[in-house]
Amino acid sequence: MENNDITSRQILPSLKIKGRTITSPIIQGGMGVGVSLAPLASAVAREGGIGIISSAALDRLVSKRTGKTLNTYEAAYEEISIAKSTTGIVGINIMVALQQDYEASVIGAIDAHADVIISGAGLPLNLPVIKDPRDTALIPIVSSARALELICKKWERVGYRPDAVVLEGPLAGGHLGFRFDQINLESNKLENLFPPVKEVAIQHGGFPVIVAGGIYTHSDIVKFIRMGADGVQMGTRFLVTEESSATQAYKQAVVDAKKEDILIVEKPGSPCGLPFVVIKSSPMFVSTLNGKRKLKCDKGYVLTRDKNGKYTQCNAQTDNKGYFCICNGLLSSADYSPQEEPLYTVGLNGYRVDKITNVKELMDELKGVIR
Repeated sequence: MENNDITSRQILPSLKIKGRTITSPIIQGGMGVGVSLAPLASAVAREGGIGIISSAALDRLVSKRTGKTLNTYEAAYEEISIAKSTTGIVGINIMVALQQDYEASVIGAIDAHADVIISGAGLPLNLPVIKDPRDTALIPIVSSARALELICKKWERVGYRPDAVVLEGPLAGGHLGFRFDQINLESNKLENLFPPVKEVAIQHGGFPVIVAGGIYTHSDIVKFIRMGADGVQMGTRFLVTEESSATQAYKQAVVDAKKEDILIVEKPGSPCGLPFVVIKSSPMFVSTLNGKRKLKCDKGYVLTRDKNGKYTQCNAQTDNKGYFCICNGLLSSADYSPQEEPLYTVGLNGYRVDKITNVKELMDELKGVIR
């Protein structure tokens, strides 16, 4: 981060990652499935933030849009190339939990000259060795100083260190990196998680620390910048924009949600086994809760290996009461398969959203632009 102070008008400082200067230290979260695609990422990049594509199910989403059958590598390459045709900084979020597609997504992103790869939903311990990242910045997502220390030690063995890190607290949307009984602990508030993570980053070269989970307003951003954070990552605010590829029904469900409508669920929950944030009126969540969802798991993005090393196992294949089918549910929420029941996830501050806006208006608000 450059040494420019926040003035009385609370102008945000710029952010530097791997030699690139980001005018506004705001990263748009990579919301999957299909919410964060090129239209949203490029709009954020044009406004001086970092626009992020979600890699989840990109092969199906881009194939449907283009009318061509693309594999994971080709889809990542295509979507990043489109987003990078605008001005600004563009990257991709790649989930470790999507084991089958992980390496192909990484290679496609690097070959397309993505500015950044952000990787979480598991520890991206092998990310630097998949392919020489060249100018692409590698940024892990962690939820603790211990996790960051593990990543730093592993990466340093192959001569690499994180170009930045995203620290995600328990107010985020989607999958959370905490056990269910850890979520409400005082020690796991973002404000309390930050200092030890910042210290680890300093010990390993002083790379930027970006905070995420519950950041909602310009004043929230200023608060964490003053604490020593170098930037913020935000998902929910960008979910409910015109440029987001979420369905209109999904966006309206967020606008309509009250605080008590947003739940952290475990059973019924995600087949990934991590606590998951859901809007309780989501049709797929309701049918799973009521035991009425038919067993269907035909997309296979979260499959894990069986004893023979083949990707065949998913909890949603065998238990339609304990687990919803996250692949079909989230794809439906991105209008890929409208015949399926949609599943809506949002950050825990999602109840504060009261309208659909556009990226320029939102970025101006977050930057503290005075109209």
